[in-house]
Amino acid sequence: MASTPFRSILRRQLQLLHRPQSQFRSQSSSPPSSQRSSQSAVKTSTETPTNSPPSVVSAPGQNAVAPPLPLWQRLGPVTRLAQAYGNSQKKRPYVTQTISSIFIFFSADLLAQSMSDDDYDPVRTARNVFIGAGTAIPAYQWFKFLAIRFNYKSRVLSLGVKIVLNQLLFATYMNVYFFSMQALLSGDGISGAVQRVRDTLLTSWINSCKIWPIVMAFNLSYVPLEYRALFAGVINLGWQAYLSLLNRWAEVREAEAAETAAEAVALA
Repeated sequence: MASTPFRSILRRQLQLLHRPQSQFRSQSSSPPSSQRSSQSAVKTSTETPTNSPPSVVSAPGQNAVAPPLPLWQRLGPVTRLAQAYGNSQKKRPYVTQTISSIFIFFSADLLAQSMSDDDYDPVRTARNVFIGAGTAIPAYQWFKFLAIRFNYKSRVLSLGVKIVLNQLLFATYMNVYFFSMQALLSGDGISGAVQRVRDTLLTSWINSCKIWPIVMAFNLSYVPLEYRALFAGVINLGWQAYLSLLNRWAEVREAEAAETAAEAVALA
């Protein structure tokens, strides 16, 4: 009976010796269950598709707040009116610019006549409207030309060149055109137009240098292209009223000079 445990132990050892080698390899190569689970997790994470969108994690303390709108986009009906004008300017620039110029010159003449002691003259208003319609397309093309030209690396240089050219070329052209057309439409002829320009051009150009460089600097720097004519037109409302007054003063002086000359001839 004592040999029975010994026999059972010996039998078990013999069974282990005759066991196939493949089972030993499979058992030795298979990792523990905890290691297999960690390897499967790593494999799953590494096999994630590379084209999947990365998760965006906001930095602590940062809130997704949209930047505030500019002031002119928060004015209710005024903003909607300006946006409608900008859309119309993009689609029909010549028509929109012409209507705007007519309105500006019409309003400017009414303002100028209200500041003078003379009775209201509708013919004078009609002349202003006709002259304003003639400035519409050249003004639009000029602003468009300045927008695409003279753009240097230095913003200050670009702005300075555009302002100087605007004063030397466009402001001079507009004043000559306005005063000469006023004289021609009044029936003064070529000589009267030349005299009118002589009487008014220098004064109007010097005074324009006090206003329009600042207006142009702001207009070219901050106002979008489709709104530049509108912005300049708002300032031009007061400017054209001044030019109308200046033209009327020149007419009065010329009339007085003509009367003096006629009296001198009569006395002679």
